[in-house]
Amino acid sequence: MKDYYKILGVNKDASEEEIKKAFRKLAHKYHPDKGGDEKKFKEINEAYQVLSNKEKRAQYDKFGAGGFDFDSFGFGPFSSAPFDSAEGPFGEGIRFDFGGEFGDLGDIFDAFFEGMGIKQKRRTYQHGADIQIVQEITLEEAFHGAEKHINYRTAVKCEKCGGLGHDPKAGFNQCGVCAGRGEIKEARKSFFGNFIQIKSCHQCFGTGQIPKKICEICKGSGRITAERTVKLEIRPGIDNGQIIKIKGAGEAGERGAAEGDLYVRIRIKPHPVFKREGDNLIIKKDVNIIDLLLEKKIEIPTISGNPEGKQSSYGAGFLKVEVPSNFNLKNNLRIPGEGMPRFGGHGRGDLIVELEIKTPKKLSAKAKKILEELEKEL
Repeated sequence: MKDYYKILGVNKDASEEEIKKAFRKLAHKYHPDKGGDEKKFKEINEAYQVLSNKEKRAQYDKFGAGGFDFDSFGFGPFSSAPFDSAEGPFGEGIRFDFGGEFGDLGDIFDAFFEGMGIKQKRRTYQHGADIQIVQEITLEEAFHGAEKHINYRTAVKCEKCGGLGHDPKAGFNQCGVCAGRGEIKEARKSFFGNFIQIKSCHQCFGTGQIPKKICEICKGSGRITAERTVKLEIRPGIDNGQIIKIKGAGEAGERGAAEGDLYVRIRIKPHPVFKREGDNLIIKKDVNIIDLLLEKKIEIPTISGNPEGKQSSYGAGFLKVEVPSNFNLKNNLRIPGEGMPRFGGHGRGDLIVELEIKTPKKLSAKAKKILEELEKEL
């Protein structure tokens, strides 16, 4: 005897909601159109049809599957269940006729029809598409923040008709294709059998009416192709590859529908001096061994400048830093708070200096003597 509770993986005292939840999970897993086991899928559906119905479930609990009369409940192969009723078992928009092979499959279609691309509600207008573009900026602009004006060609709202695609004052005629209903029936075949799908009328776009006067500029679409300019605010600390969304700056929708969005991907140009890693900046600096021995301060370029407003040979501000005594020259010198701003946060990263030690190319006799004396001193 089949144990329907075991098939669905629920307890005998499971609630209707628990049974439905278990069924939908298994329906997703074993549905044939998704590569599942057809035999297992039918078994799961059979169990659900019984346990989801109070009368069927009571009879099953009393007599078991062996004494269960499926045909008396409209579940067998000669079922007369009202699949072609006015409302349809799956709500407004789609009606199905499966010949009774699987019984009432409303919950099955709730579980996976969206993944099959079939919509239960018609869409009258086409939403404007999203747009993605790339905006290149310098590392300095990423540091300080910037304001950019972006120009691009896209579908924009027709000014002549205000995006409607027609002149509403001229009036309308009833659509001859759908007879004013705004929807048409389309018969299709599927794994479950034949079904009739209710779709938006392609002639009137679901309105049931045909405008008497179509806009001569946009030819009824409500939009035209034109140049568009938007202002882009770039916040300090933005990273390479980050995306900024500008709502409503994408394509205009058809016949007054909503606009899409604009997604701007930031690309930061390579910098001749600094290399960025997260919020830190890395720079290579040549230093003279003699300067280090004499404890002279070394000049380090910074991206932010300095209070005195001086400029180094790198074209940026700089700091004068003293290398600490007993410093291991194999290590990098870290200057806290001189990196990039933390995007959306507080403070800045660090400036990491990779020291490259340079020795004199040739020493004079006098220089050698001085170094020898220095060696004795050390």
